[in-house]
Amino acid sequence: MKRGARRRRAGHGIVVGVISDTHGLLRPEAVAALASVDLIVHAGDIGSAALLDELAAIAPVVAVRGNNDRGRWAAALPETVTTEIAGVRLHVVHDLKTLRGDPATLGVDVVISGHSHKPRVARRAGMLLLNPGSAGPRRFSLPIAVARLRLGRSGIRAEVVELRSGLDGAKARGAVSPS
Repeated sequence: MKRGARRRRAGHGIVVGVISDTHGLLRPEAVAALASVDLIVHAGDIGSAALLDELAAIAPVVAVRGNNDRGRWAAALPETVTTEIAGVRLHVVHDLKTLRGDPATLGVDVVISGHSHKPRVARRAGMLLLNPGSAGPRRFSLPIAVARLRLGRSGIRAEVVELRSGLDGAKARGAVSPS
């Protein structure tokens, strides 16, 4: 599902903000980390339609339904989305384990998932696998995080952005560029 109006910065690559597992909580640190993106992808366990509306005020939103998204608002969300942004094909699914078949057969460049609450940037079979972790309530000792996916002339680059409250701000880690 897509929400919001499309906007683009001239002369720059596209920056996609990736968020997941908010479970109804949109932290101010997440809003700040997503403030300058061109598109937001939410990989499920959103929590409410209102949270999607808040994200759409920042940038257009592509979202999938997570296993905890219930109710009429959630029924309107697809379980998976495949979309193309700046010539890069993205496939979004909440739980990577529910992906049917080999992702390489999907003809996509990036698979975005959530569910585990564990941030991850990896390459497999020529694809980038990106899990931004959870931006919602803390689970165990896992970090609170979002991710940025940069699409440009130099290729595809992903980084996990750990969210810290107060003066620490956001800290980027785990950048990967496909070779």
